[in-house]
Amino acid sequence: MAKTTFGTTSASLLPWLGLALILLIADQLTKVLILGYYQLGDATYVTSFFNVVRVHNTGAAFSFLASASGWQRWFFTAIGIGAALFILWMLKSHAGQKLFSFALACILGGAVGNVIDRTLYGYVVDFLDFHYAGWHFPAFNVADSAITVGAICLVLDELLRVRKAK
Repeated sequence: MAKTTFGTTSASLLPWLGLALILLIADQLTKVLILGYYQLGDATYVTSFFNVVRVHNTGAAFSFLASASGWQRWFFTAIGIGAALFILWMLKSHAGQKLFSFALACILGGAVGNVIDRTLYGYVVDFLDFHYAGWHFPAFNVADSAITVGAICLVLDELLRVRKAK
């Protein structure tokens, strides 16, 4: 294994890219199914707290900027591409750090999944709808879930790193 400029040995990038690819495929497959079987606004009751719906999100998380005039499509696409390139660089530099690389791979797979949606459709396809007693969490998708898991793992990785340094 080769030494990196950060003083740690680098491992193979391939497992992390493989994980990102699996998440990307799962995300796109589920979105194709939703687009094929549901019309915009359709919903299927699954449990007392969960529905499968078809929602189009032209904004970012929690529909941030969804009501803008359309420029946000390309803005969020550019952010997603920039994030993916940065994550690839980080993965190459830190592939041996398992939790950190796992987190980055999750975020990468999710980011690319949502970039594909924005590029192809002009919106992100969301379909997981959780609710309770009249309260609805904004609908989301597999890519959003992967990004969330990745973000949680990044925080956990940093907390463990700080704890280990003490």
